[in-house]
Amino acid sequence: MSTQPNQQMSMDALDYATLRRRAQTFTADERLKPVRLALLADCATQHIVPLLRVLAADRGFNLSVYEAPYEGIGAEVSDPESGLYKFAPDFVSILNMTEKAKRRLGPDQPERGWSNEASRIVSIWDAIANKHACKIIQSTMVMPAEREFGNYESLMTGSLGYAVSSVNRHVAEAARERKDVFVNDVEYLAGEVGRMRWRDEKLWLMAKIPCALDYLPRLAKNIVDIIAASMGSIVKCVVLDLDNTLWGGVIGDDGLDGIALGDLGEGQAYCDLQHHLLNLKKRGIILAVNSKNEHANAILPFREHPDMVLKEDDIAVFRANWNDKASNLHAIRDTLNIGFDSMVFLDDNPFERNLVRGLIPQVIVPELPEDPGKYLATIAELNLFETTTHSREDAERADLYRQEAKRQEMQSAFGSYEEYLRSLEMTGTISRFTPFNLPRIAQLIQRSNQFNLTTRRYGESECAALMEDEANCYPFTVTLADNVGSHGLISVIALKFEGEVARVDLYLMSCRVLRRGVEDFAMNHIVEVCSSRGIRTIVGEYIPSSKNAMVERFYEQFGFTPRPVPDTNTTEWVIDVADYTKRPHFITAAQA
Repeated sequence: MSTQPNQQMSMDALDYATLRRRAQTFTADERLKPVRLALLADCATQHIVPLLRVLAADRGFNLSVYEAPYEGIGAEVSDPESGLYKFAPDFVSILNMTEKAKRRLGPDQPERGWSNEASRIVSIWDAIANKHACKIIQSTMVMPAEREFGNYESLMTGSLGYAVSSVNRHVAEAARERKDVFVNDVEYLAGEVGRMRWRDEKLWLMAKIPCALDYLPRLAKNIVDIIAASMGSIVKCVVLDLDNTLWGGVIGDDGLDGIALGDLGEGQAYCDLQHHLLNLKKRGIILAVNSKNEHANAILPFREHPDMVLKEDDIAVFRANWNDKASNLHAIRDTLNIGFDSMVFLDDNPFERNLVRGLIPQVIVPELPEDPGKYLATIAELNLFETTTHSREDAERADLYRQEAKRQEMQSAFGSYEEYLRSLEMTGTISRFTPFNLPRIAQLIQRSNQFNLTTRRYGESECAALMEDEANCYPFTVTLADNVGSHGLISVIALKFEGEVARVDLYLMSCRVLRRGVEDFAMNHIVEVCSSRGIRTIVGEYIPSSKNAMVERFYEQFGFTPRPVPDTNTTEWVIDVADYTKRPHFITAAQA
């Protein structure tokens, strides 16, 4: 998720003066993934740009920023020769200020005012989309300080507060219907710190700075968080300590009746945290346990405590032993097949936190306060779980990983790995892209980092174009199931045909199914398709990233020959269809 994640795990890292000092000596790292961001705003943006660059580098991105002229949104988006389109951004962040919208949201025709403003914002999206393919980050507007109707404001259709609220709601609904627009909820940020503190009227009047300087880093972080999430840098797993983290007290000493859980005192704080974690699990975040405890003691509250919110089935991997916590994190990572940089470790003990930070710096380790009543607020403030998509399979992900842990337990009962694979009775389904699966396909493309040969981040529109071009493209998915359960859609592959040559434009797979034979199953299918179309040569590409070294020589095992591409870091791997030898596996093909 980040090259320097622990810098971000305390709000002290978002101190404006500290970030400004870092920005003054900041040098772009050309090794980081390049990202191009354009800022369109009806406020001044020059103070936020240095913060964006520093925070983006902390997340592993080399950010180039284009600042549109002040109040030049209309001219920039309408002119195809504007600096915006010459810059060719990957992302466009639009910041709209309530102070600028006030006159357009006047009381004379209130419904028309807010409706026109919402339509104006959507028309900006359309203008950009018609001229340049990119993703748009649209800000919400902050509720005004003044209330002509007092508490009746939220009910009064002629009020400014009602109008701003209506615009925000309409914009969010419009963004939900589009795959290229994300919402930067600035109104939430202002409410979180307090709107009176968020504003600095003098700075606004004198320099049109959008908020108090102290909160510019939060505004910048929100933008960077959205960019990172849309590019696959997300948290997938929360690893939990138990004693004084999930409950108060020490289960081995205090016993089941002695730990703090429930509706009274600090027990409520632990229950509140567990409710939040359960909601994250329902959203698709994996939960794991890493505790220094006897296993029998550690598991007892999950099974028998009446006030325990989380249950044993909510935990995908349960490591309760006397090993050091860094070693347990390695074991959890190996079981789940995810990167350390997609893991968050929650522990009340500063020694354990610092141990993990020192030994596994990629793991995200929040600095928890001493007061458990502040755990939840601290975690919420850090915005660790940003996402830009959500699907039905997301909600099932935690259960899929729990099933995977069960499979790994089963493996130890077999004399050989081949016997184990045969016992799973796996079935694989290969399907051409369908409109129904496009959201999940695009999501897997955005989130897959390690087993991803080209890391081309196609969105739904690009995937739809591949799907519709039947003459020149064959994009397909692989779904895997076995006698433990379904893995769901686990691989996305796209072939592009050029005469007698097929190019593997996309090849990615969930690491949950490594070493199951899916690679052999899929490659056999690729060759069969190419053979049926009269293709003579298959060309696979490997484009290195910071995370996909594991597949650098992926094609070699299938008999492909490497061919470096001059003046790039790309390697092409080539094979004649006639030279391919069909690969054995234990997956039975199922009808789509």
